[in-house]
Amino acid sequence: MPFEIVRNDITQMRVDAIVNTANPKPVIGSGVDAGIHRAAGPELLAAREKIGRIGVGEAAITPGFDLNAKYVIHTVGPVWRGGLLGEARLLRSCYESALALAWENGCESIAFPLISTGNYGFPKDKALQIALNAIRGFLIDHEMMVSLVVFDREAFQLSRQRYREVASFIDDNYIQEKTARQISPYHNRREVIRREWDALDDFCLPMECAEAAPSLADRNSIPLPYAKSKPSLTDLLAETDAGFSETLLKLIDQTGKKDSEIYTKANLSRQHFSKIRNNPYYQPTKPTAIALALALELDLEQTRDLIGRAGYALTNSSKFDVIIMYFIRERNFNLFDINAALFEFDQSLLGG
Repeated sequence: MPFEIVRNDITQMRVDAIVNTANPKPVIGSGVDAGIHRAAGPELLAAREKIGRIGVGEAAITPGFDLNAKYVIHTVGPVWRGGLLGEARLLRSCYESALALAWENGCESIAFPLISTGNYGFPKDKALQIALNAIRGFLIDHEMMVSLVVFDREAFQLSRQRYREVASFIDDNYIQEKTARQISPYHNRREVIRREWDALDDFCLPMECAEAAPSLADRNSIPLPYAKSKPSLTDLLAETDAGFSETLLKLIDQTGKKDSEIYTKANLSRQHFSKIRNNPYYQPTKPTAIALALALELDLEQTRDLIGRAGYALTNSSKFDVIIMYFIRERNFNLFDINAALFEFDQSLLGG
């Protein structure tokens, strides 16, 4: 899974590099900076001092010392001053500079905090969108596992507009408790037939029709309408629809896009996708199946058809499903935005 949002202490992440929100000068600041120095040991400050001053939006790399990470990438975020002094551009540069350094040093995984949202006062919703856009842009052309690490819920925030829209859609569509019991197709079909006959009782039938209608006892024993002879298992299997993998690959071919475009948009690694392509019986998880449907930009009916071939459905009795339906309705197929919303509402993320 190339991108994830996790709630954790960044110093505990087992990745090749963690990103430190550093002070421009080689001193230990507060927050994430202090925590990383404390976990890495005094050698980190000595290495930081050799680098000297780091400009806003720039990044520098040191060993990780006592951390689980091999490297610490130090970047200096902008102080929020109202948004009119290029803060957004400088913040994006922090992510891009850190990712470029990680790539140059052969890193396969990197963990970021939400830069500048602490003492530097950058609005969390704006900082989040900048982070997602920068990471997404990098992952289009690079294979790397990127984690956005938030220590607690207050450190993470969707735009208030987006949050209200999703929350309102959930309120309007989410069924917290199923009020109707699940009825098997056999039972349901029997009930339909019985209701049709019961409705006839409301009319005055001619004698010949009344005599032809089945009795109440007969109505309760009406069998399901089968073909003249019950099909064999071989017949049923011959009529089985194409499976998930076969259907997915046909849909990709129809788009004319490369596999890499689809699995990147679906937040999957190349290795993961190769399993799908090479195994006609591949069984995806529901988040993976939905991620691929979104990468193909399928509408709601098409999405239900594709994931149904893997045995899944979208219903109003699942908050996860309702959020997915919201974004499909809005024709927003950006998995980074969708995963941010899923994280905000404590749901599983899409992809790997």
